[in-house]
Amino acid sequence: MVGDDGLARCPWGASHPVHLAYHDAEWGMPVHGEAAHLERLTLEAFQSGLSWLTILNKRPAFRAAFAGFDADVVAAYDDADRARLMADAGIVRNRLKVDAAITNAAATVALREEGGLAAFIEGFRPEVGPAPVTTEDMVATSAESVALSKALKKKGFVFVGPTTMYALMEAIGIVDDHLVGCHRRGCANA
Repeated sequence: MVGDDGLARCPWGASHPVHLAYHDAEWGMPVHGEAAHLERLTLEAFQSGLSWLTILNKRPAFRAAFAGFDADVVAAYDDADRARLMADAGIVRNRLKVDAAITNAAATVALREEGGLAAFIEGFRPEVGPAPVTTEDMVATSAESVALSKALKKKGFVFVGPTTMYALMEAIGIVDDHLVGCHRRGCANA
């Protein structure tokens, strides 16, 4: 889809101003550091069953509620923190997802002994990535996202199913699912 600015984009990226900003500046771009990886993993888990627009609109509140996704801080959250999070209208108030965020922060801390979350996820980068021409060419999972899901579950992570992990891989540039012809195609390699 070609926007008013003359740039070709993935259709979803032109569907709303918030989507456009995310598509053009962030989706498919590599992220750096543990907190950035934990944020994306957490947000993808919270998105399950909801629109991505909902999550993007609540992102500042998520960052505040989860201490900038500092794994040490979030891993130490207790019942009072859980109650605070469940009362926070700025985020998605789902008990299972809130608990998952805390569990995954603790698993992230533990994973440091093996090189950390970023390196762990990177280990599942496909040798050859997709090159979708249309949205119909896009998939929701891959062999690598299934393997990443299973490996993270073995490390104590939850809410990390294959579809959620594929979305994470797209978000952080491990998989480039910008359509062929999109002006952001190849941005992960920039």
